[in-house]
Amino acid sequence: MNLIKTTLILVFFALFSCTEKEKAPKNEAPKNVILLIADGTGLTQVSTAFYFKETAPNYGRFKNIGLINTSSASHNITDSAAGATAFSSGEKTYNGAIGVSVDSTAIENIVEVISTKNINTGLIATSSITHATPAAFYAHALSRSLAEDIALDMVASEVDFFAAGGLKYFNKRKDQRNLLNELEAKSFVIDTLSLGDFKSIENAEKAGFLLAEDGMPKMTENRGDFLENATELGIEFLSKNNANFFMMVEGSQIDWGGHANEGEYLVTELLDFDDAVGKALDFAEKDGNTLVVVTGDHETGGLSLSSKQKVNQHGKEYSDYNDVNLTFSTNGHSTTLIPVFAFGPGSEEFQGVYQNNDIYKKIMKVTGWK
Repeated sequence: MNLIKTTLILVFFALFSCTEKEKAPKNEAPKNVILLIADGTGLTQVSTAFYFKETAPNYGRFKNIGLINTSSASHNITDSAAGATAFSSGEKTYNGAIGVSVDSTAIENIVEVISTKNINTGLIATSSITHATPAAFYAHALSRSLAEDIALDMVASEVDFFAAGGLKYFNKRKDQRNLLNELEAKSFVIDTLSLGDFKSIENAEKAGFLLAEDGMPKMTENRGDFLENATELGIEFLSKNNANFFMMVEGSQIDWGGHANEGEYLVTELLDFDDAVGKALDFAEKDGNTLVVVTGDHETGGLSLSSKQKVNQHGKEYSDYNDVNLTFSTNGHSTTLIPVFAFGPGSEEFQGVYQNNDIYKKIMKVTGWK
């Protein structure tokens, strides 16, 4: 009798579980996507937020996490140009390429695809706007070094909002053209002095901020809260009138700290990026229709978090396991797998291990944009 009763109970729970599974609501397609790229950031760089940030890291707010292989079409170890092109177009290419295939032909990027669907687009970086990562989202160039040509592509692009450095590539050019005037002729409100607030651009059709001659200042040089404020401003501008939008935000200089093997430089930039991630997540949580994807294009510096070596009172060296030390194995890039963090509708798609160009494909799949 007990055996029959136990069997019936198990059958009931099995049927109940199946029914609940069938009734579980599926996430709707996200109407907005915020892609945040921490340049030069692998898992170790992400880990610094958990040891050095005084408040809880925003990286800890994600449930759906994956890993990407970042190798380019030409090298096992990618550079930022090829890495960003994979993100922006879904195609792997050679190191140094901006929005072009291995045969040097232009590849359609996400901005070009979705602008035809009346979806607003924005780009933010702490580098120049012509630097490798942001450039791959609007430009096509055989080499990332062609900054003045890349700036021309910004004028021709359908980008609606941008904030970064790189002023000299627009108004101090070899060809004597003033691209600021050309941007204004394309309905941009351009500011080269300060980020300002939403009221200053609320009625603008497009808005652009070029706030440094080349890259923005370091966090250690008092850049302040530019990145998180630009992220918040970009969201507010691109989503006005309940519009759909895509925005890419890059923490560019985490990579530069890795190249320089400077721990303080790297960590302060990473923590600044984490604050920008927080702004994106705060909006996504309230909005309910926004997918947030956070990743890196590659790892820089071969960073490890080890214990500091110290000498005790007897002159004997020991490892202090309570004192985290940043050590580097290279001043270049490495080929370690890079974590991907996702939140919001469609975020489950970003679990697992896959290629960097699949980021684009997954975004397009869950949104239905292509």
